[in-house]
Amino acid sequence: MRTGAEYLASLNDNRTILLDGEVVHDVVNHPAFANVAKTVAELYDIAADPANGMQYHSDEIDGTANLVFSAPRTAEQLKARRVAVERWAKHTHGWVGRSPDHVGTFFAAFGSHPEVFEHPERDFAGNIRRYYERILRENLYVSYAIIPPQYSRATTASGWEGDYIQVGVVGETAEGLIVRGSQMLATGAAIADEVFVTCIKPLGADDQDFAVSFALPVDTEGLKLLCRRPFAPQASSEFDYPLTSNYDEPDSLVIFDDVLVPWERVFIDRDPEKLRRQFFDTGAHALGNWQAQTRLTVKLQFIGAVARKITQVNGTEKIPGVQEKLGELAATISSVESALLAAEYTATTDDAGMLVPGKRALYGTMGLQSEIYPKVIEILRDLVGGGVLQLPSGVNDLHSEVTRDDVRRYIASPNVSSEERIKLFRLAWDIIGTEFAGRHQQYEMFYAGAPFVVKGAYTFRNYGYEKHVAELDEFLASYSHVPATAASNA
Repeated sequence: MRTGAEYLASLNDNRTILLDGEVVHDVVNHPAFANVAKTVAELYDIAADPANGMQYHSDEIDGTANLVFSAPRTAEQLKARRVAVERWAKHTHGWVGRSPDHVGTFFAAFGSHPEVFEHPERDFAGNIRRYYERILRENLYVSYAIIPPQYSRATTASGWEGDYIQVGVVGETAEGLIVRGSQMLATGAAIADEVFVTCIKPLGADDQDFAVSFALPVDTEGLKLLCRRPFAPQASSEFDYPLTSNYDEPDSLVIFDDVLVPWERVFIDRDPEKLRRQFFDTGAHALGNWQAQTRLTVKLQFIGAVARKITQVNGTEKIPGVQEKLGELAATISSVESALLAAEYTATTDDAGMLVPGKRALYGTMGLQSEIYPKVIEILRDLVGGGVLQLPSGVNDLHSEVTRDDVRRYIASPNVSSEERIKLFRLAWDIIGTEFAGRHQQYEMFYAGAPFVVKGAYTFRNYGYEKHVAELDEFLASYSHVPATAASNA
């Protein structure tokens, strides 16, 4: 099992990370990436310790592997997988959205359905199976970029003028495909081992050159990551910004300058129809998003705990209006928890023998994620009130002879020291008010795509209206429009 030290050492390569107009040469020690890389290293150390119950025997490699990468085939295995994902999520309190188990989950489903990737001339099915086995053996951290850049929403890539904007094939050699363009939004790629590149957005026949699926090491020649502004370097201390300091995942636009993709790393070659099949005919979309909902559940539970403790510290927990807010928060979080377990309970076995979480429950809660997360944040805002604005400028105010006496006297609560109160409210502010907090709200609202797509393409189609409409039709047919007296006379 890979250790945290081994993971950090692997980041010492020739990757091209672009930030503030410069190339970052030392990702492990750069202030934008160091702490979140350390967090990921801690996840690997947790999995490497047999006492944490995250290891299992993988038949695919006939050896020990990480449970978060497993392809479940029984109800017991599905539950064990969820527990392992929760173990990692609880270490980050749900704030690392694209930890290695996310994309690894998609490949568990891909690897269980190699037939979807079959090609008449090339062994793409073997490529996908072997790549999944690599993830199992090496505990790979794979990020992904599966959305076209927001150049134009009016047309797909074939309708964009000029050179390739979305990544596509510009050439083919005996060694592989030559790709050019860009793709978003590679969360975590700057600190990942590899990046999986494809397109989940539906493409038409004219978009054939953009219908590809492949994976490359992050340090591949010609591959560049253009990062968004990081928030961690602006965090003055872990005390003042506990979440920003440790969990600021980098988001990147992946840019390809005529990059060679070796044939053994190609999974789909210019085939729009197979592009959709890889997600939906393999169960990958459902299994991958079940992992995401497991992580979200842990995160919401954490936010709920912060809200509850705020009311205890403020002495407002017995006020009826506050209890109503806490009840609303509990009901909201419980609905996500329940849907997660319902998806597990209603899981079905597909033709390949893999257990796929119940889509009705899974996509039901996903359809409300863009509303649930802002609602939870709004309740926390309501409960903290102006308390997050009545904080000293930083941790130094707790220690300076100039300020500490005033801070300890005036910024405290009954039976709660200044340090404890400020620490709690600083955490609350990092959830609702910092740049890190704003990024997370946007992130959770669009985690699975635009809300109208999630509700229309996933929630609506997987609810099963047909059964209930048939029952309704049966009821409507059970009585007549003929008045009762007329019917009796007849």
